[in-house]
Amino acid sequence: MKKLLGLVLVLFLAFSLIGCKKDRNEIVLSEVAHSVFYAPQYVAMTEGFFEEEGLDVSIITSNGANYVMSALLGDSAQIGLAGAEASIYVYEEGQEDYAINFAQLTQKDGNFLIGREDVDFEYSMLSGKSILGGRRGGMPEMVLEYALKQNDLEVGRDDPTAEVNVRTDVQFAALAGQFIAGEADYVVLFEPTGTLLEKNNQGFVLASLGEETGIIPYTNYFAVKSYIEENPDIIQKFTNAIYKASQWVYSHTAKEVAEACLPFFPDSTLNDLTIVMQRYMDIEAWAKSPVMNQDAYDLFLDIMDEAGELPDRTPYDKIVTTEFAKKATEK
Repeated sequence: MKKLLGLVLVLFLAFSLIGCKKDRNEIVLSEVAHSVFYAPQYVAMTEGFFEEEGLDVSIITSNGANYVMSALLGDSAQIGLAGAEASIYVYEEGQEDYAINFAQLTQKDGNFLIGREDVDFEYSMLSGKSILGGRRGGMPEMVLEYALKQNDLEVGRDDPTAEVNVRTDVQFAALAGQFIAGEADYVVLFEPTGTLLEKNNQGFVLASLGEETGIIPYTNYFAVKSYIEENPDIIQKFTNAIYKASQWVYSHTAKEVAEACLPFFPDSTLNDLTIVMQRYMDIEAWAKSPVMNQDAYDLFLDIMDEAGELPDRTPYDKIVTTEFAKKATEK
């Protein structure tokens, strides 16, 4: 009898656990890159903020905003994380079920300029040099151009005769490897890659591009219009979790944030991640509010325009909704 009762109890617990999992909304999140730059997102996972909202989130890394958008349009992901330029391109191409940005994660460029020597850096040092900038029309490359022009440097894409030659022939995921192999004089990289190069004496972090450009909606969460219309409760819960995480990172030390994110970066040490977190904290890289404001969006369009990649000044209210972000901050 006791064995039978034990079996019944085991089966009850098993079915209860299955039921609990089914009660949670499953979401596949496609991130543009796997980077410490997105620390609040990983904090939302490890600190249980998604779980508190009844969400079961899995993350795939797509290595490029264009691939993130392809994942959404192809239904292999429900939510994307990338720059707003991906939404602009899709909207201006006439896609009927286009993507709408509903929450902002980062408010500054998280790339750092990496050089081959550890020096007191000035932008004038880039004259006559080449930089691996990533995919043409991607935010890292466009913000790099903007920062160079802000420092009175003449920029040419894939043009060895220009004062600064920004190379766009190397894909984002291959930038560090190509730089280590001897390509170009400088490269722009997210963390923790820059710190890993520094640790191995293969490169040195010289400047933050985020400090040069100011506040912009650099990386945002978006979903296609139909998904948002059909699942407003899921979008709201997701935004609530991200807002909780953004508040958490700014109320904890760099080491505590690093500890929370360490499971997502097993190749890094706690000390290295702490250094990286402090770098991002120093420039206030993470958005303190998920609300994307129009002034920052307009600057974003200016940067795209300056790079010659803006198809049209897409209206703010077409690809941005602040409904969910505002509700999250009011809780």
